[in-house]
Amino acid sequence: MSEFEQKVLKSLEEINSKLDSLLKSGASASTPTPTAAPPAQAPATAPEISRPKPSELVEKQKEEERMEEKPPVEGRRICPECSGTTFATHEDKQQVLHQMGGVKIYAKKYVCKSCGYEY
Repeated sequence: MSEFEQKVLKSLEEINSKLDSLLKSGASASTPTPTAAPPAQAPATAPEISRPKPSELVEKQKEEERMEEKPPVEGRRICPECSGTTFATHEDKQQVLHQMGGVKIYAKKYVCKSCGYEY
């Protein structure tokens, strides 16, 4: 590694340790601390509050987004109740999508032919 890369890595490690100490100390970290002091001098008497790191929160949110159920983009529709694949389409008169010149265009509603589930 070059000298510049080593300096950057060292400063990133210092920032990470400062963040960890701030997360551990909680409210007691609101007092100003000198920048020359090493981050390991956090007060030992402060109660430790277990908070996840910000990077862990971001990873958790991304995982939740991936696990979120999304409707199929293409392919056959499958009924969530009975796993049937035959549907009748009806106009959903409660949802007007567009109206032009007195003609209303409604959203579609799918009704499973085997169990009657609507979505």
